[in-house]
Amino acid sequence: MLRLLRYLKPYLLPLLLAAGLLFAQANADLALPDYLSRIVNTGIQQGGVENAAPQAIRQEQMERVLLFMSVEDKAAALAHYTLVAQDSPDYARYLEQYPALADGPIYVLNDVEDAAMERLNLSMGRALLVVFNLEQALADPAKAAEMDSGMGFDLTQIPAGMDLFAVLGQMPEAQRAQMSAAIDEKFATLGDQMIVQAAIPAVKAEYEALGLDTARMQNQYILRMGVIMLLLSLLGVACTVAVGYLASRAAAGVARNMRRDVFEKVESFSSTELDKFSTASLITRTTNDITQIQMLIIMMVRNVFYAPIMGVGGIMRAMSKGSSMWWIIALAVMILISLVIIVFSIALPKFKIIQKLIDRLNLVARENLSGILVIRAFNMQSFEEQRFDKANTDLTATMLFINRLMVTMMPLMMFIMNGLSLLIIWVGAHQVAQAKMQVGDMMAFMQYAMQIVFSFLMLSFMFIILPRAEVSADRIADVLETDPSITDPQAPKEFPTPFKGTVEFRDVSFRYPGAEANVLCGVSFTAQPGQTTAIIGSTGSGKSTVVNLIPRFYDVTEGAILVDGVDVRDVTQHALRAKIGYVPQKSTLFSGTIESNLRYADKDASCEKLSLATQIAQADEFINSKPEGLESEVAQAGANLSGGQKQRLSIARAMVKQPPIYIYDDSFSALDFKTDAALRKALKEYAASSTLLVVTQRVSTIKYAEQIVVLNEGEVVGKGSHQELMETCPTYQEIALSQLSMEELL
Repeated sequence: MLRLLRYLKPYLLPLLLAAGLLFAQANADLALPDYLSRIVNTGIQQGGVENAAPQAIRQEQMERVLLFMSVEDKAAALAHYTLVAQDSPDYARYLEQYPALADGPIYVLNDVEDAAMERLNLSMGRALLVVFNLEQALADPAKAAEMDSGMGFDLTQIPAGMDLFAVLGQMPEAQRAQMSAAIDEKFATLGDQMIVQAAIPAVKAEYEALGLDTARMQNQYILRMGVIMLLLSLLGVACTVAVGYLASRAAAGVARNMRRDVFEKVESFSSTELDKFSTASLITRTTNDITQIQMLIIMMVRNVFYAPIMGVGGIMRAMSKGSSMWWIIALAVMILISLVIIVFSIALPKFKIIQKLIDRLNLVARENLSGILVIRAFNMQSFEEQRFDKANTDLTATMLFINRLMVTMMPLMMFIMNGLSLLIIWVGAHQVAQAKMQVGDMMAFMQYAMQIVFSFLMLSFMFIILPRAEVSADRIADVLETDPSITDPQAPKEFPTPFKGTVEFRDVSFRYPGAEANVLCGVSFTAQPGQTTAIIGSTGSGKSTVVNLIPRFYDVTEGAILVDGVDVRDVTQHALRAKIGYVPQKSTLFSGTIESNLRYADKDASCEKLSLATQIAQADEFINSKPEGLESEVAQAGANLSGGQKQRLSIARAMVKQPPIYIYDDSFSALDFKTDAALRKALKEYAASSTLLVVTQRVSTIKYAEQIVVLNEGEVVGKGSHQELMETCPTYQEIALSQLSMEELL
């Protein structure tokens, strides 16, 4: 995988932007459970009251509260509150907000920093809770009897109509300190958060006494939190869409560049490299393998950045909601990691063979499609079906194994998530019952736990996709890192001017890569311009190999091939092939039109040149018979043309190029004798000054060639004209007599 990282470099900025958007989305998603907790805790349970330190409090009530505060807390409270009376400059504004201000002065809370507010919440909440309970106790003798324990005096002994708080205000300082200590001891069993929550009813009662609409306050708080949650959700949606767009653009761009480079690399391959990688494998690597990389990039951008942020952030926020339940998340994470490791270890070996099985399936399908006529001719449909079924079944079995593994993984993940929810509810319910946790915090903790599990679930899918993508990446990198065996020289030479086109084989030997024996041994001959040099021999004698060495489809093992006295390895491949008109043994046409195929040799060729080439190739007759003429469609690989028509168009294409050297690799085999003779005659007149090299097995085709080279098992066993070889070369005599009578040969 690391071998292909360079393709991500052009898309580094979009990927960083996507990471930033994912960070924003993760934070938005992580904030939602917290706001839900606030709605439950503050909006529903606390009636929309957020703090135990009220925003406003009557002067009379404030004096009662101060009785139960330490000297430091009392000073801090008075410092954070401002007394508002009739002579205050903001009296009218506050009167509208707090109607009870008309009956007496009130204290209004100033702007307080978070740290100071936290301390004020605790001190004011504790004192308000005591005052509120005392007020209820005075109104209910049963509650008075319940509260007198530890207060320092018996509340039931207070005479009716006597102001308890006036009595407390006149109490000696030492006794009041003792009472405060007793109250602190009773509150010690509660946590700070629970003290604040317990004081909320007292704050609500004070707000009602001030004339505030507490129901409206609650609705406004819930609505405000709901709007914030909606905005956070919309932010998450926007980030998701933007990240999807950026990830798709980056992945598609990487895949496009990778396909381009793979195609360009394959275009630079010599026949040696093409023999190393099968055609089916190269197609699979260019399509399926690169698609796997593209999918991986999308998944990585979406999950690899997002899931860790969600996981780590979820753990941190969950701990803030219920630190005593940390072991539940730790247990779930350990189970998930174990599950991912088990799945990864089982699936990895299978992923390593999937791509090879796809190669095999493509190979069988390609052979069947290209050889369908042969298969039908020999009634081998059932055999080929079995062969395809074998490749298809092997791939299907492997894919089914992996799919079953993933299918079983999802229920296990859901089981873990549901079990985790039940465990959190069970433990959290006990925490709520013991006043150690609020209901909203338990709900938020559960959501954070689900987010943590979900993040691990996303990472587990990455572990499923990653092995296959890694195999694909290695296969692509193998192609990209393969150095062509045939390369241009660092300081290329140029052909002499004027260019003649003399081709000389000087003691050439050749061995295919990996072979143990030479295919050609000591081949030497010279093809002169203005002459036809024919190469003939039995099947497997090396005829096509000889002409394939001239345009450097392969490089010679020993010896040298010279064109106009320059070694073909000393010039660029482009310069060499620009001098050659090559007609392969198997006619290759491209989908398009007849004209587009002819212009493949020269895109700027005039209509007159195209017409002349088709006349020489004896192709004008069947072209003119078509209604569209040169604009007639050519199917893929020329499937809508006969073998002879394809050969004639291939020859015409080489004629359009008008090169000084022509190579015909058994290019007349599909032509009838009449067409063959007419074509050779026209070709001889048209290319009178060019060098013609003709590979054939037809003696009639080369009977009038100026030079005939006879090959047998890779060696030159005869060289000369037809008459000379008939007298001196037994191999040529055998070939000639097997095709023509003695009278025809003379």
